Amino acid sequence: MNVYVESNFVLELALVQEQHASCERILTLCEAGDIRVVVPAYSIVEPYETLLRRHLGRKGLKDSLNLELQQLFRTSGYAQRLSGFEALTTLLVDSAKEEIQRLESIRARLLSCATVIALEASILSSASQHQERHSLSAQDAIVYASVLSHLGSAGDGVRSCFLTRDEDFDDPNIIEGLRAHRCKVIWRFDHGLSYLSAGPREVNS
Repeated sequence: MNVYVESNFVLELALVQEQHASCERILTLCEAGDIRVVVPAYSIVEPYETLLRRHLGRKGLKDSLNLELQQLFRTSGYAQRLSGFEALTTLLVDSAKEEIQRLESIRARLLSCATVIALEASILSSASQHQERHSLSAQDAIVYASVLSHLGSAGDGVRSCFLTRDEDFDDPNIIEGLRAHRCKVIWRFDHGLSYLSAGPREVNS
């Protein structure tokens, strides 16, 4: 069973979001050899770009808060009331470091057990076509082209599913393109875990 995932699967784990427990279980199944997780190389790199943008935003917020707090501390009677806010600005920095550490840990686990789809020239060429044809972002087009490329090389006899929370892939033509290779699209990670746990079934079920 090939289980295709992309950037939001990685971020779900790194940011400990709503469905991270299901993602953790899926990754554990891969490490145990019960399933094969397949991830585009681009989706290993893109989460770092996402976290960098988040962290730059937090740093800007921290700097602004520190400036305002410095002004307020100069006002008599505010110092005691503002003591807790110093911990908040520290949290903004500490949380960024913790997220990067978790992301690096998830990346290491994926690289040790998952199949990574190399970003080849043929995929980039195909991605530009999918971007125009399906009105996808350049990033999503690369992911879609990567998955289709691997599906084509794997053969139609291999049962597969694509787990994503990215609604930009919710296009009938995109879904049909995946189903043509017996690859089912599942929009929630917890639903994906249930699908994997239920055993063999038809892709269109």
